[in-house]
Amino acid sequence: MHHSYFERNARPTALLLLMACISSAALAQAPALEQATTQTAGDPQLKWGPCPPFLPRGCGIAVLHGDPAKDNFDVFLKVPAKSTIPLHWHTSAERMVLVAGELHVSYEGQKTAALKPGTYAYGPARHPHKGYCASATPCILFIAFESPLDAVPVQPANKS
Repeated sequence: MHHSYFERNARPTALLLLMACISSAALAQAPALEQATTQTAGDPQLKWGPCPPFLPRGCGIAVLHGDPAKDNFDVFLKVPAKSTIPLHWHTSAERMVLVAGELHVSYEGQKTAALKPGTYAYGPARHPHKGYCASATPCILFIAFESPLDAVPVQPANKS
């Protein structure tokens, strides 16, 4: 039995039209597209908030994207010149790029890495680490976190 071109293609065409209508309706109800943004570390409109109390005085955090109480967000971390970031860990992995200064980072069991502007570093979740801003100017680090922000200080072991 031979079917006409229309009979052979009516179902696929009708299905495509139905899918297009559903997609159009879904797009009409979808929230507006998120705006692209750019930020520089020196942007006067950045809102610098305080760091956890165990970090050096003068430390600041500026949220660049997302919400630190939720997954997947980005921050700038500013650490004063010649200051130490005590040993700590995060629940989340960290993806970092040093933006300014020179930062020496030490992960337990590994050699210290000297980060200079443009250096990428990856810090695994729950891996204790510390840092030192070795430059005469503040160190600014871009950090992308996967999980909500926390920083758990590691107390030195008592040597008896």
